[in-house]
Amino acid sequence: MRELPRQLTAEQLAELFEGRTRFVEKLAAVDDPLAHAGELALELSGDEKKELLDAHPAIGAKAGSARSVREQGTDDDPAVLRELAELNAAYEERFGFRFVVFVNGRPRRAIVPVLRARMERTREEELATAVDELVQIAVNRWQTS
Repeated sequence: MRELPRQLTAEQLAELFEGRTRFVEKLAAVDDPLAHAGELALELSGDEKKELLDAHPAIGAKAGSARSVREQGTDDDPAVLRELAELNAAYEERFGFRFVVFVNGRPRRAIVPVLRARMERTREEELATAVDELVQIAVNRWQTS
């Protein structure tokens, strides 16, 4: 496992976070960006958090980086994919931003109950959780690449 770097460029961070957002630009300007990503994410405005989350591909979607496709698991059951698409749409309608979860090798069918449970939360709780999950994904990507 790789140690966290003292400095990363905006391009390197954009790969880890699936896009060159305002958050990525802020991270590129600090020492130990991945070590400080969680605390810096807490300081983002609501619009910046939404931008960060919406840059990440939807779980179960065909689009996204090759890395993201590999991370999302291998469950291609059409019923599971259909349910994820429906739940993703309902989630985005309810909260106004994309559902993000650290899959960590779980099959897509294991994410369905997670997504359902998170639909019951408040927008504030969910925004904080989604951003935290995204930071965990980025750190894991660095450590395992």
